[in-house]
Amino acid sequence: MHIQILGSAAGGGFPQWNCNCRNCRGVRAGSVRAQPRTQSSIALSDNGQDWILCNASPDIRVQIEAFPALNPARRLRDSAIAGIILLDSQIDHTTGLLTLREGCPHQVWCSEMVHQDLTSGFPLFNMLSHWNGGLQHNLITLDGEPFSIAACANLSITAVPLRSSAPPYSPHRGNPHPGDNIGLFVEDRRTGSTLFYAPGLGQVDEPLLAWMRRADCLLVDGTLWRDDEMRVCEVGDKLGSEMGHLCQSGPGGMIEVLDGLPSARKILIHINNTNPILDLDSPERAELDAHGIEVAFDGMSIVL
Repeated sequence: MHIQILGSAAGGGFPQWNCNCRNCRGVRAGSVRAQPRTQSSIALSDNGQDWILCNASPDIRVQIEAFPALNPARRLRDSAIAGIILLDSQIDHTTGLLTLREGCPHQVWCSEMVHQDLTSGFPLFNMLSHWNGGLQHNLITLDGEPFSIAACANLSITAVPLRSSAPPYSPHRGNPHPGDNIGLFVEDRRTGSTLFYAPGLGQVDEPLLAWMRRADCLLVDGTLWRDDEMRVCEVGDKLGSEMGHLCQSGPGGMIEVLDGLPSARKILIHINNTNPILDLDSPERAELDAHGIEVAFDGMSIVL
């Protein structure tokens, strides 16, 4: 199984265009040793030629240009993107579909709740229907049964419902439903290697831990170091828990969760611009290193 990190930052990227926090100011000035990052998205493949896009970041154009395997190379106009899976309906994970309009129709897999949001509050399916057939919806069920995408038929993909909220524009924003946010458990049928991917993860319960224990590689939410980080950095007033993100530090945090799992690789993705782990010289980054936890970066390649 091939896993390509196209983008590793949370919404707004790093540095965020309108942010002057310590991290953003420092990376611009060169006083913080950190790597700029685009907004989170990954690509999966079983053969290194055909790829499944997991979420469509607003930065998808530059991400495609930075990854030659996705560049047009077979016909006058083409793409190696064989399918698109949406894990939620957030702007940060779906707006890239607008950029991909020239390549429509696209086969898109998403839950019924995500499809509802993207035909109502943020009607991308409706809008893109005017471009060569637009987005062709394939329903992701939440019954624990795996599905596959023909171009990467050796990858068995299971949707894992996560506890989170729908986006602000969703008609059921204040009434969470299963399928508003999912993780993916992906198994390579040939090798038996497994990945659990969840860039937005607010709570971890025993059923979810059961999936995570089965994974050879965990690629999970690394948005915030501390729950009140936005307040401490004076860039917002919401807690991470209110936004559906489990922080890394403290009792019950992501570090503690990952310490209890035997996975060969543990990697954080969807890193917010305020998170001190972006600074390679920070004590927080040293703490992650001590726990054997990696931090995803744009262009990172993983082979399982």
